[in-house]
Formats: sequence, structure tokens, C-alpha cells
Amino acid sequence: MSSDLILKMEGIWKSFPGVTVFENFDFDLRRGEIHCICGENGAGKSTLIKILSGAHQPDRGTVYFNGEKVESLSPRSAMEIGIQTIYQEHNSFPLLNVVENLYTGNEKVNGIVLDMKTMVSKAEEILKHLHSDLSPFDIVGRLGSGAQKSVEIAKALLQESKVIILDEPTASFTQTEIEHLLNVIKKLAQSGISIIYISHHIEEVFQIADRVTVIRDGVNVLTDDAANLNEQKVISAMVGRDVSLFYDRKEVAVGETVFEARGLSGNGVTDVSLYVRRGEILGIAGMVGSGRTELAELLFGSKAAAAGEVLINGEKVDLKSPQSAILHDMCFITEDRQNSGLFLDHPLDKNIPIASYAKTATPLALPREDEKLARHYVDALAITTPSVFQKVVYLSGGNQQKVVLAKWFATEADIFIFDEPTRGIDVGAKEEIYKLMVEILEQKKAIIMISSDMPELIAMSNRVLVMRNGSVAGQLDKNEVSEENVLAYSIGGSLN
Repeated sequence: MSSDLILKMEGIWKSFPGVTVFENFDFDLRRGEIHCICGENGAGKSTLIKILSGAHQPDRGTVYFNGEKVESLSPRSAMEIGIQTIYQEHNSFPLLNVVENLYTGNEKVNGIVLDMKTMVSKAEEILKHLHSDLSPFDIVGRLGSGAQKSVEIAKALLQESKVIILDEPTASFTQTEIEHLLNVIKKLAQSGISIIYISHHIEEVFQIADRVTVIRDGVNVLTDDAANLNEQKVISAMVGRDVSLFYDRKEVAVGETVFEARGLSGNGVTDVSLYVRRGEILGIAGMVGSGRTELAELLFGSKAAAAGEVLINGEKVDLKSPQSAILHDMCFITEDRQNSGLFLDHPLDKNIPIASYAKTATPLALPREDEKLARHYVDALAITTPSVFQKVVYLSGGNQQKVVLAKWFATEADIFIFDEPTRGIDVGAKEEIYKLMVEILEQKKAIIMISSDMPELIAMSNRVLVMRNGSVAGQLDKNEVSEENVLAYSIGGSLN
């Protein structure tokens, strides 16, 4: 093992029931390097993290750390030798302050009394090193996503980690938070810490990467210096074919208005009016906290409206609950598919039929009918799974999103509300989701799509409504939709 390597994986094999993830997989990490890993959902990135963090044991192969063979990694031993993993989901205690989060399980004591002075002093030192303006006494649950991630990085530094693995760390970050985190990561690498950075955001990868590895179907198909690569080369390696950075959407004939909201207020939303027609995608844009998701909750009846009215097919309706929305042929594909959209510990044949029960006179499970329905949508949506009896938790992010779609397709809905439809899924899976959305339009149905992904908004939307502070800041027709115009409305500026 070369002296400049801190970590090496050699000949790694790993299988789970019904699927082989790694076959003779190799990977290495240099000292003080930022090594970015890209790959489609299901490529093996999560399994790689779990092997290095000690959550999974490889079936075969060897892991070396600091030049020495590691016989067996557990979560505790991984942290003890200096490997710290920071996951996409926050892993902190929201009711505790920063210093309490940093030292939970590793408190400093003076005799039998907590040594708060030492802990606070060390916390301030680490926060300063991260160029953070956080106070050790800030309550973590009140902090933004970027600040909470800084607390987790600070804890890794406190534990003197030599390798920090970051898994999709910027999900739900503002642009300012993203830029701050990327600067912090660069400084960590400059101080000698090795970084494994896993991200679907190719633009972030090329801002910070020293090297890039692409995993496809459990194989390391590309490892090279970032300077030798570009976005198209990485994306092509990820999917095994050339893929455009911008999806070229098929145009569909637009019909009559199927859904309309007039003067809708409540749930942090004020006086919002909108409409969407059959065969059309109405994009909803805006900064984090602008009221986009809150609006979707009003439209679907998840939260009560204080004022305004909703019309479906020209008739006023009372959407007082999600069940009433479903009965009016609506569906809501939520941003948080793992917590709100799916029952992860249940198989596909229990997930796919669940929303349809709201439309039946006797909402009882019929196992054979449920299995038949699940098989139909597994085939129709090309869901990759060993069987309909596979638990959803074991599917990739893209296939989980397809299960959510199948659940709502089964209700025969007319009006689809998508909240961040491709968040956290890779380029190839995005393309499949986009094709399914076009198929929805071809069936003369309508889509309201909330998205933070600017290329997605530009490529997919017929019109875009921009939210700001809970209200509509502006509306853009197809020929007006651009990143500059959306941003101008989002921050309260004016169009050029």
C-alpha cells in the first residue's frame, strides 16, 4: 500500500438476498484528498459507505487503513481508527445545544462534575476553525440545515477523525449554505483530513474534487483526476451511455383547465391563485421557505385553508382532507418519500395498493388482488426488484420513487402534485421519472410540480409560478422561463 494512501479497499465482494452489489471492487483514498464518488441509485454507493463505517461486513476482500490490514470493522472500531460518516439525514439531538451535541457520549468531567468550561472552550475553537458563527449554546433544532451539518462536522473533528465520509450533505441546503460547506470541506482537506464526498450534484463535485470515482452496478468503472474529466464524461460513465444534461421533453397537446385555486390562504400561504390544464405541467419555484410545500399541502387538503376556493373541472370542491382530495382524483407525490410516501419495512404488494383503499367502499386488503396490482405496476414502470414481496427499504432511490408513482397511478388520479420529484436520485433515474411524467400528460392528466432543480423546471414546465414569502411573486410562460428570471422573482428583484 502506497504511503500516500490512508485507505484502500481491495477485491471487495458483497451480496444481499437476491442481489450482488460488489464483485471484486477496488477503491483508494489519499491523505488530504477530496475524493468524490458518483453513481446511479443502486450502483453501490450506500453499501460502500456502510462497509467503511462498519455497518456491513464484506463477504470477501480486504480493507487497509494507514497501511495496516483491518480485520473487521464495526461502527465503534471505524470511529476509533478515525473514520467518521456524516449522512444525508441529520444525526443530531435537536433539543440539545451545540456543545451538548458535540460531547454526547464523550463528556469531559472534572471529578464527578461535568467540565463545561473545557467543553465550551474546545467547541468554540472547533467552530472557529470551521469559520462558523454558531454559539456553543445555540439549540441545534432551531438551526438551518447547513448549520446542523456544520455541527456534525465539528463533532467529527472533535473525535480527531482522519477520514470523513459525507453522503449527499447538501440536500435541502440553500445556495449560500452549499458554498459555505464546500469551502469548509476544502479547508479540512488542506489540514490533512481525507474526504469521501458522495453527491448527485455534478456541479458540486467539480468545485471540490481532487479525484472522482464512478460506480456502476457495483463496479468501479472510472477513477481519474477531476482535472481530466468533465460533467458529460462522468454522467456517461454513470449510466453507460450518453445522456444530455438537460432533458428534451416531448410536447403534449394542452386541454381545458382541470384544477384551479382562487385566493387560497392559510398554512403560511397568502392569497395564491393558480390553474393547471390537462396535458400541462405547472412548475412551482421559489427559495427554501418560500411557501411551496405549504401551498401543496393546502391544495391536497393536508392542511386547512383559512380562505379561498378550489375548483376541479369547473366545480367548487371542499378539500378538507387528503382522503377527500383522493376521492376527487388528486394525488400528492411527497418530497420525503421515505417518511411520508412509503412504508419502507413492507413489501411492494403492500405499498402500491394502499392509496387505492380510500376509493373503495370496503377498504380491506385482498392479498391476491394487491399482488396482481403490484405486478402490473412493477412491469409498467420497470421497477427493478427481485419480486413484489421485496421490502421497499431495499430498493434504490429511483425505484422507491417509482413505487410512490405506482401507488398513485393505481388510484387512477387526474391531478398529480409532485414535490421535488427527482430529489436524491441520479441522472439516469431522473430521465425515467421524466418519461413517466410525460406519459401522465399524454393520458390528458395534469401535473403541478414543485422543484428546486432549475434545469428540471426549465425542461419540464409549460409555465412556472414563483413563490416568495408565502405569496406568488410572478408567473413565467414557457418562453420566459430562465434561471435569471426565476431567481429575480424569488429574491424580489425585477425581470430584465
